[in-house]
Amino acid sequence: MNYRFLLRLICLGACIAVLATRAQTPPSQNKPAAATPAASKSSANESAEGEKLFETHCGRCHVPPEDLSPREAKAVLRQMRVRANLSAEDQRLILKYLAP
Repeated sequence: MNYRFLLRLICLGACIAVLATRAQTPPSQNKPAAATPAASKSSANESAEGEKLFETHCGRCHVPPEDLSPREAKAVLRQMRVRANLSAEDQRLILKYLAP
């Protein structure tokens, strides 16, 4: 028997089993808590701090993008972190500013 075919068949069966298991698992009952006024103030402060960090580290070469999804912003920051000498905290705050 062709071993490549057999291997593909086994992989396909494993994928089907995983998908079937996920379909049977109920969605998580955990819902995010409503934002409290203190949390929104903290978020606003973090966004303002992220804006300052963006101007300091990124603003030398870039203008803030207007329409950047959180996923895109995270990918860009991951790539620019070394070049801009950003700490993990700086990266988190700039991400808060770019994609709240």
